[in-house]
Order: sequence, then C-alpha cells, then structure tokens
Amino acid sequence: MRKARESMIGSLVTDALELAKAANGSSDAKSIAKVVLTSDSYRITALNRAREAALAYHIPLLNHVLRVAQTAVMGIEIGKDVTLGKGVYFVHSLGVVIGGDARVGDRVRFYGNNTVGTAKDNGYPVIEDDVWIGAGARILGPVRIGARSRIGANAVVLQDVPPDSVAVGIPARIFPRKDSDEVAL
Repeated sequence: MRKARESMIGSLVTDALELAKAANGSSDAKSIAKVVLTSDSYRITALNRAREAALAYHIPLLNHVLRVAQTAVMGIEIGKDVTLGKGVYFVHSLGVVIGGDARVGDRVRFYGNNTVGTAKDNGYPVIEDDVWIGAGARILGPVRIGARSRIGANAVVLQDVPPDSVAVGIPARIFPRKDSDEVAL
C-alpha cells in the first residue's frame, strides 16, 4: 500500500510540474503553486489519480462517486479504464468525454468539448505524447494519434494520424506539420 500511495503522490507532483510548464512556461515554485491552487486541469488530474487509487485498492463505490463528482463539478467525463499520462492539460474541460480504455499520453492538451471514444464498440483511441486536440474535435475508434500531432477544431478523426501531423476536417484529412522540429524542411 505504501508503494501505491508514494506512486500516487509522485504522479501528483509530476502532474503539477508538467502543468506548470504547459500553463505558465515555467516550473518554478510560484508557477507550481498557481497551478495546484487555481487550475481546473490540476483538479481533474488529481481526482483521476484518486480514482485510479480507489480502483487499485479495491475500495467499493469510491471510483464511481469521484467520477460523478468530476462530471458534475468539472463538466468532464473520464471512463474508469482510461489511462491518463502525466501533465494532461485540459485548457477548457467542459464537455470533454474520454471513454472506454482510451490511452492518453503525457502533456496532451484538450481545448474543450472533445470526444475520445468509439462509435461502434470496435476499440478506443491511443493518443501519444504532446498532442494538441482542438475545440470540438472528435477522435473515434481504434486509431493512434502520433506524438506531437495537432488535431484541428471540430475535426473528426477516424484513421491513424502519424507523428508530427495535422488533422483537419470532417472526416479529417492529414497533413505533415510544417512547424515541427522533427519534420525535414
């Protein structure tokens, strides 16, 4: 139990550091304090870490109660089997739904009113590290969103997106990112 508690505390500290960098461009003590005390995103990730601990410790109903509170207070729905990476940043949390067993990498940004799930119960998305998901975007089905990709506002992604790409439109069309350091110019 002690190891799981230390792991949860370590995750909360890492989330605070990553969110401070994402939100304020700095991980100094003032930025971290500001994120921990004022950021909805930190509260969401902290509640999610508590839900993960409730599942790990097999505490009956606690995960459900925390999920209902998270939805009612923060306006976000995160399924119990979803894996959130470190420093996931909910710029605007209202209307975000992440379902099933979707996996979200480190430092992913959600800009609000997003759906990450499935329409046909055929699998859930995997979102790699440092992805930005524009407002209103939908990522559906067993797709992989490559690291450092950008999903445009209101895009509907139904196919894999390679790393360092941009996906826009309905259904989404995929283009290489021109601003990425990883992309050859």
